[in-house]
Amino acid sequence: MDGWRFVHVLALIWLGAGLGATYPHIVRAWATKDVQRQMFFLVEAANNETRVLLPGAMASGITGFFWAVAEGYNFFTDLWLGALTLLYVFFYFICLPLMGFGLRRARVAALTAAKRGEVTPELQEILDDKVPLVFGTMLVLSVPTLSVLAVFKPF
Repeated sequence: MDGWRFVHVLALIWLGAGLGATYPHIVRAWATKDVQRQMFFLVEAANNETRVLLPGAMASGITGFFWAVAEGYNFFTDLWLGALTLLYVFFYFICLPLMGFGLRRARVAALTAAKRGEVTPELQEILDDKVPLVFGTMLVLSVPTLSVLAVFKPF
């Protein structure tokens, strides 16, 4: 295994760890009705998103790019790589920031509600909106989608 491939696999493991550390907390926050537990889960998810998921996503994109260049792939003639790149840009430059913004907004609302000891209208609105849950699900589903393109190179 060459160097860039090895580093890229490590970055993908880092990305998977970030998704695994963030997404379950988001799901648990939406599944519970206890404000204190929601606060805990949302704070943990937001912390894991910024500490593990974002660096893992950046590392996987950077190492994947350099690995593709080192292997001599062309982003225009290798259509699978072009599709992979476009999907990566969509998932990690659009879905990931939207999930992060929604998560931070939900965390602040949950902290406010926990301080008051009741579900505030703002928190209820955010929980009904489900932005972090939807975009988190899209990110989790992006991993197998991107993997199929990278492994099987269908076109």
